[in-house]
Amino acid sequence: MKMTSAEAAKLLKKLISEKNGIIVKEKASSSFLASVGEDPESVRPDYDYAETRDLIYEYNRKIRKLKHAINLFNNTTVVPEYNFTIDELLVLIPQLSALKTKLAEMSLKLPKVREQQTYGKPSNIIDYRYANYDIDTVTSDLNTIIDDLSNAQLALDKINHSATFEVDI
Repeated sequence: MKMTSAEAAKLLKKLISEKNGIIVKEKASSSFLASVGEDPESVRPDYDYAETRDLIYEYNRKIRKLKHAINLFNNTTVVPEYNFTIDELLVLIPQLSALKTKLAEMSLKLPKVREQQTYGKPSNIIDYRYANYDIDTVTSDLNTIIDDLSNAQLALDKINHSATFEVDI
């Protein structure tokens, strides 16, 4: 079946959720309590080990096939705007996010700020902390990184919603 990466991700989420539901039901019904004098058959939950095992195996097989197809797609599909594979872009985006966080923090610093006294004893010494970089340059770099990150995410979204690949599940 042909699908986009976005469709495959949604199907993967659905399969995992359904499998987890089966596992929860299995945990609840694979054993049970009966009081002394109570007929165990009257309180026995409906549970078939072999059927449940086979169902979970089938979900695992589908999940494995789908993840493999997504991985192949990500490792071989080039995002034209970057000339990177999706896999490379998926590494770049967190790198840009981390850089954005760092630059945002640096851009908010004042060039000179008085340090709070933390020595435990009153003192007449006044300490100042100075930014050891040009704040305007950092702010400019931050704006560039914000644009780069946005463009990378948009390029990834575009290809994830348009390019298709074959999945045999």
